[in-house]
Order: sequence, then C-alpha cells, then structure tokens
Amino acid sequence: MDRILSLALVIFTILSCSGQESDDNNTTRTLIGNCEGCEAVFEFNGRPLNATDTLPGFENEGTKIKISGTIYEQDGETPASDVVMYVYHTNQKGIYEPKPSSEGWEKRHGYIRGWVKTDSEGHYEFYTLKPGHYPNRKTPAHIHPIILEPDGKYYWVGSYFFSDDPHLTSEMKNNKNPRCGSDGILQLTDADQDGILEGHRDFVLGKNISEYPN
Repeated sequence: MDRILSLALVIFTILSCSGQESDDNNTTRTLIGNCEGCEAVFEFNGRPLNATDTLPGFENEGTKIKISGTIYEQDGETPASDVVMYVYHTNQKGIYEPKPSSEGWEKRHGYIRGWVKTDSEGHYEFYTLKPGHYPNRKTPAHIHPIILEPDGKYYWVGSYFFSDDPHLTSEMKNNKNPRCGSDGILQLTDADQDGILEGHRDFVLGKNISEYPN
C-alpha cells in the first residue's frame, strides 16, 4: 500500500509540475502597451520558424517585393537573435482577405501573413506582393509588424510604408521618435534579375516605446 501511495504521489507531482510549466510559459507573455490583435504573433503554434519566409499569394501576379533587415538589442549594436516578427497586410485590392477555413486572427488580418525568427546575426527577410490601398480611403499602403522577444515581451511596431506612396503625410515622413527607431518608409530598389523590388528596415528593441521596461 505504501508503494502504491508513493507511486501516486510521484505521478501527481509530475502532473502538477507539468501544469505549472505550462502556466509559467503563459505568464511569460507580456504585452507592452495596448494592442488589439497583437496576440496573433503566437499563432505560429510552436512550429519551427526561419529567418526567411514567403507570404501566401507570392506566386500570383503583382509587384513582388523582398523586405529584409536586422533587429538589434537595446544598445543598437548587438544583433538580437530569436526575435519573432509577425507581419500581415491586405491583398492588392486593399482588403484583408480571409480564407473560408480561416481561424483565430486570420479572420481579421487575412491570409496574407507570416512569421520570421531572427538568426544569430539578427537578420530577417520576407517575400510578398506589394499591398494595395484601402478602398475609397487615403491611407498609405502598408504592412503591419508585431514583435515577440525571446523573454515573452510583445508589442506593435509602426507599419512598413513605401516612399513613392502618394498618401504618405508629412507627419509620417518626419516622425522624430518612431517605435523601435525606424519610421518604416521603404525606398524600394530597382528590380533584380528576378523582377523583385527590395526594401530594408532595421529595428532596435524597445526604442521610443514609452511603456517598455528599462
């Protein structure tokens, strides 16, 4: 009987520790500031991520772009590895288009979305089609990024914009304190031999984010 009780206690302890580990993993998620939909950054559901991703629909007709850059630690010099960045944007008609099978935040953000995870050099890149403008609105075409740091802090960053967009405002062009140190306005280079335009954007974790812990 004593052996049975001991075995039961061991099993209970293992199960309790497993549950606590799961709870601990959840409590490490720390939202910095306010952000509706930022939890979509977790919807890669634990699958392996790479520093490079190609968003859905890239094979369709349209302006193909490659966006790359480096994410740095708070000192602005040390490359930040294992940072997850979630990006999403409209289709070429300016619509966040879901699929019939869409679940979670894909219902709102549309199916054109993806995740990258910085490598040891802090590098990331993704390929996609250039998004369109919202119908009947003068909002610049843009791509939304959300950052998830390895310790669980996550937050929104200003959108990627395009320097030739007629809807860019002077305020957007002269942002003195952009979140993570970059205003996100991309100067796309001429197409390479594959016809892909390239843009570059770096980030500094937490820079100019007032709610970010010191």
